[in-house]
Amino acid sequence: MNDSAVKIKDSIIHAALPDVVFDGWTMDVIKNAALKGGNDVQAVHALFPTGMADVLAHYADLNDRLMLEKLEGVNAAEMRIRDKIHMAVMTRLEIVSENRDAEAQALAFWSLPTRSMRASKVLWRTADAIWNWAGDTATDYNHYTKRGLLSGVIGSTMLYWMSDAQPDDDAVSAFVSRRIENVMQLGGILGKIKKAS
Repeated sequence: MNDSAVKIKDSIIHAALPDVVFDGWTMDVIKNAALKGGNDVQAVHALFPTGMADVLAHYADLNDRLMLEKLEGVNAAEMRIRDKIHMAVMTRLEIVSENRDAEAQALAFWSLPTRSMRASKVLWRTADAIWNWAGDTATDYNHYTKRGLLSGVIGSTMLYWMSDAQPDDDAVSAFVSRRIENVMQLGGILGKIKKAS
């Protein structure tokens, strides 16, 4: 997708967010947001051909890019991998916390079984962005294992974070640390199994 289309989609999402709090993620909200920015309804259909799934996939992509922008100034060269992952996950949460209600409704949308495949792809993309930022260069099965495990961390963290109306940052941070520790141990076990096979 060209940069101009991405910018238009970004602007529509940003314009829609204030209304999403009251009206939810609906195509009417997206169309009205497009009109506010001088785009017509036909542009909405062209930019988001499958409707709300495309809208929310782009919303997640926008949050991924905002996360990476925030991480640009971090000197991660001397950090342990688990600390890099922890920082990135917490930064992603910080980004979506600015639109908590919109995020909650997005998660509700993706929670339906019929949307599980697309939801997994969206979550995978976030995990991939984090691992790439952390410097992962694996191209073998580890590439997929790491992203699959991190997807689980991100998903469970979002549910934990959403379970409290006023989440405690320290508690969330500790939860993320525990989940990362668990999956790194599991990743090590899987690696040993793979080498032995």
